[in-house]
Amino acid sequence: MMTILPHLRARILLLLSCSIVLTLPAARAQGTPAQNPPQQTKPSPDDAGPDTDNGTIVLKKKKEADEPPPPAAPVAPKVKNPDNETFSLRVDVPIVNIDASVILDKTHQFVPGLKANNFLILEDGVPQTITSVRTIQTPITAVMLLEFAANSYYLINDMRNASYSFFRSLRPDDYVAVVTYDLRTHILTDFTNNKELIAQSLQSLMIPGFSDTNMFDALYETLDRTSRIEGRKYIILIGSGRDTFSKLTLDKILAKVKNTPNVTIFTIGTGAMLNELRSGGGPRELDYLQAQNQMRTFASMTGGLSFAPIFQGELPDIFAQINQSIRNEYILTYRPTNNKSDGTYRKVKVLLVDNEGHPLRMQDEKGKPQKYSVIARDGYSAKLPVE
Repeated sequence: MMTILPHLRARILLLLSCSIVLTLPAARAQGTPAQNPPQQTKPSPDDAGPDTDNGTIVLKKKKEADEPPPPAAPVAPKVKNPDNETFSLRVDVPIVNIDASVILDKTHQFVPGLKANNFLILEDGVPQTITSVRTIQTPITAVMLLEFAANSYYLINDMRNASYSFFRSLRPDDYVAVVTYDLRTHILTDFTNNKELIAQSLQSLMIPGFSDTNMFDALYETLDRTSRIEGRKYIILIGSGRDTFSKLTLDKILAKVKNTPNVTIFTIGTGAMLNELRSGGGPRELDYLQAQNQMRTFASMTGGLSFAPIFQGELPDIFAQINQSIRNEYILTYRPTNNKSDGTYRKVKVLLVDNEGHPLRMQDEKGKPQKYSVIARDGYSAKLPVE
């Protein structure tokens, strides 16, 4: 039997106690779960990205220190007028356009091929220098101003014949309005190129309403309406020329005709045959002659023509002459020597001259002289000064 010494027994007990102490924490760590797990710290916004990916690209704003400063604007030079006064410069060079037609008196044909040196323009008696001459042939814009009053069957019949003759001379691209007048004006058809509407308007002239013929008022209203339309306009005035109770006087209507630009008036007098039958120098004949003289004045002031046909067979030739005049014309351009903007009326006369400045002579193929007429406005109104 083996005996253990006391000191050896003490060493063995010490080793056993140390091994028990070392195995207890390890066993507890494997068998007992942690009751209070440590909380995770939320990352700061500066260090982490967005929580969710929503497809939006977020660009960080650049710091102001990273952007280069904008370049300094140059200093505008200061310019001062002498004595601190304000100066302005305005150049106003007036230009005048004159529509002129050259028609042979016998055949009523338009004379083509004229040059700038063949024309002489006198403005208030002073020759002007023509800068350009051109020939145009354009559709027409016209108003048929018809006297339709219950005063005489013969006058109404003459008016119908003349208006139908002008209607038959129209072309597809012409614009025409039909207006009648007695005590006041009546617009039957506004400007249109539909010939059926124009024909219907003329066919409706059956029974007149009043016997008064206020021609001055009717012409004034027509001029006022046509002045709002751009371009060249024509008024075909068909009537007896008599005026009964117009509010306007002859002087006022003449002033209106003068101051309305780009309007040419052609007049067809009615009642010529009736006046021939009762001619004898009585009051009716004098009244008729005065009325026809007024209509001739309206036409001549605007560069138009005036007719007083006795027979219906004259109408085709009359409107052929009117068509030659209004569809073919020369446009004469010049700068007036009197360039004042004073609103005054300037008298203009257009003549034809040869290379030596003498009146131009025309002749046919057989050498016979041909008479001609130059149709143009007799003047224009200068512009008013603009403040």
